[in-house]
Amino acid sequence: MDTQNWKEQLRLELQDNILLYWINNTVDTVHGGFIGEIDHQLRANPQADKGLVLNARILWTYSSAYRLYRDPAYLEMAERAYDYLRNHFVDREYGGLYWMVDYLGRPSQDKKQVYGQAFAIYALAEYYRANGNQEALDWAIELYRLLEKHSYDHEYKGYFEALARDWQPTEELSLSDKDLNEKKSMNTHLHVLEAYTNLYRIWKSPELDSSLRGLIEVTLDHIINPEGAHFWLFFDEAWRVKSDHISYGHDIEGSWLLVEAAEVLGDAEVLVRVKNVAAAMAEAVHAKGVDKDGGIWNEADAGGLTDANKDWWPQAEAMVGFYNAYQMTKDDKFQQAAHKSWEFIRNYIVDHKGGEWHWGVDPDGRPLPNEPKVSPWKCPYHNGRACMEMLERLP
Repeated sequence: MDTQNWKEQLRLELQDNILLYWINNTVDTVHGGFIGEIDHQLRANPQADKGLVLNARILWTYSSAYRLYRDPAYLEMAERAYDYLRNHFVDREYGGLYWMVDYLGRPSQDKKQVYGQAFAIYALAEYYRANGNQEALDWAIELYRLLEKHSYDHEYKGYFEALARDWQPTEELSLSDKDLNEKKSMNTHLHVLEAYTNLYRIWKSPELDSSLRGLIEVTLDHIINPEGAHFWLFFDEAWRVKSDHISYGHDIEGSWLLVEAAEVLGDAEVLVRVKNVAAAMAEAVHAKGVDKDGGIWNEADAGGLTDANKDWWPQAEAMVGFYNAYQMTKDDKFQQAAHKSWEFIRNYIVDHKGGEWHWGVDPDGRPLPNEPKVSPWKCPYHNGRACMEMLERLP
C-alpha cells in the first residue's frame, strides 16, 4: 500500500474536515465555551447542557493538534476550552470538576464521575505539552491527587466509578444510561490509565509511577478475560464480573493504550507482558469483530453479535489498534486490517456532505439519522486522535 498517500489522506481529513468542523460550527459565541449538542441534520441546540467529557476532549484534541502543527487557530480553541473548564466546571468548594453544566455554565449534574476527572487530567497534561502552561500541570496534579485520595480502593485496588459532589460514596455510579450501575468498570479504568500515562510523560514522580504501574497490573489481572483476550466490562468492588458483553471498540482501543502506558512507564519487563496481551487482544478482535467490509461491529456476547451497528469511535480505534499490532508483531494482516479500517471510515463514516463523522452506520452501511453530530459523547477526540496517531506512526 502507498503509505504516503494514506498519510496525506489522514492529514486532509484531520485538518480540513475534523478540526475545521469544530472551529466553524461548535463555538458558542453567545454563552461561552462550546455548543452542547448539534443533531445529525446539523441543527444546533443552543440550550443543551455542556458535558465535562466534551469540553475536556476538545481541550485535548486542539492542544495535541497545536503541539503537532503550531497553528494559532488550534491554540485558540484549546485556550477557549481551558478557560471554560476553569471558569464553569471547577467545584470551588470541594475540588474536582462537575459532570455537567447547563448552557449558562451552571452545574446541572454535580457528581464527581471519575471518568470525567480522568479526561480533564489527560487534557490538561496535553495542554501543558503544547504550550508549557504551568497552571495546567499543577491543576492536573491536583486532580490526580484528588482521585488517589477519594476514588482509589485500598482494599481491592482500582478506582470506584463515581462519588458525590463532596467526594462521599454515592449510589449514582453509572457513566451513562447504557452502562450498569456498578462500583467499577473497564471504561473508567482504561481512561484513568490513559490520563495517568499522559501525565507521567511530563511529571515523573514516584507516586504517579506507583499509580500507573498499579493500573496496568489491575488491568492485566482483573479486567482482561485471559481466555478470550477481551475486556470484562463491569465489576463489583471485589472484581466480581457483572457482564459478559464484549465491546470490540474498547478491546482494540485498550490494546494500544496499554502498550503506550507500558512504554511511557519505561519498565522493560512490564512492556513484554503487556505486548503479549495486547497482541492477543488485537488477534481476538481481528478474528471475531471485523466485518467483510473492514468495519468493526459494536458489541457481542457469548452467543454472537448483540449490536451489529458500526459506530464512529470503534472504527477510529481499530485503525490505530491494528496498526499498533502490526508494529509489534510485523504480521502484515494487521497492517491490512488498519488500512481497511481507514477505507471503511472514508467510505461510510466520514460525512462528506455535512462535515465531521457520522455517529455510525447500520449493518447495511446507512448513516444513523437520529444520533447527534455533537453531544456530551460525540467529540473530536477519537477521530482526531486516530488521525494524529497514524500520522506519527506511518513511515
